[in-house]
Amino acid sequence: MKAVRFHATGGPEVLRYEDADQPVPSAGEVRIQVAGSAFNPADGGIRGGFLPIPITLPHTPGYDVSGTIDALGDGVDGLAVGENVIGFIPMNADGSAAQYVVAPASALVKAPARIPLADAAGVPSVGLTASQALFEAGQLKAGQRILINGAGGPVGGYAVQLAKREGAYVIATASPRSTEIVKAAGADEIIDHTTTSVLDAITEPVDVLLNLAPITPDGFTALVTRVRDGGVVVSTTPTVTTPGDEQRNVRAATIFVHPDAQVLSHLVSLIDTGDLHVEIAQRVPLSELPTIHHQADAGQLHGKVVAIPPTA
Repeated sequence: MKAVRFHATGGPEVLRYEDADQPVPSAGEVRIQVAGSAFNPADGGIRGGFLPIPITLPHTPGYDVSGTIDALGDGVDGLAVGENVIGFIPMNADGSAAQYVVAPASALVKAPARIPLADAAGVPSVGLTASQALFEAGQLKAGQRILINGAGGPVGGYAVQLAKREGAYVIATASPRSTEIVKAAGADEIIDHTTTSVLDAITEPVDVLLNLAPITPDGFTALVTRVRDGGVVVSTTPTVTTPGDEQRNVRAATIFVHPDAQVLSHLVSLIDTGDLHVEIAQRVPLSELPTIHHQADAGQLHGKVVAIPPTA
């Protein structure tokens, strides 16, 4: 089969589009003929050796997958050959940037039928991150006010939609490039952070502050002043400590996404009822994935990208 792999960590130039052995599912696993493999920034961090995730070389990146089951390992129940599935698969194992990948059956759910199967690869890790940030960590409820800082990215798009659907009042920061997408997602207010001070724009306290963007420690601490007493600060950026305010009982939580088939199934159901929109910025052949890594490293990549393997 064809796969994108790296035999040593480093820059995008270490990636090779090459032949690899087709994997065989072990007990509790299934093999998937890949329809789509979504690129995530962490793929670049793993490739570069920056993230503390143990991998075996050569390594195939890609931890978001959509595709069709073509083989079952021993002991797999509830899934069948020919079924379309999506999943957030282990980051330390060989991933979905290939024609075939094996994955734990427990990480997979039925794919949405409303959208193209390849596009569904753009859902798992970012959709789970948004849901876990809002509801597990943020405990967001109807009627609350939330500020989503960095709403223009893939996680932000889901976070805005899910928060609005929950009945929250959503204030989102976005650049002009992503304003229309954030508006379509349902944000009640949009702050153009390129021209406006977010601190000045927030005139009434929020219950939840969700940070999805690169931010300085001082800038983050300043934003916490806009969270009401007893509120919560949630962040997906582990490189900066998430600040709280003990004196005002403002809680802090940092999100590290984890598999959750039940939540992922719920997201699929929302997609199929038309209550959750999946935004894919680019679809590229798998052979062009190294170019996507180059663009990401150069800061030139915007929106969710799905790589599509050859079918034969």
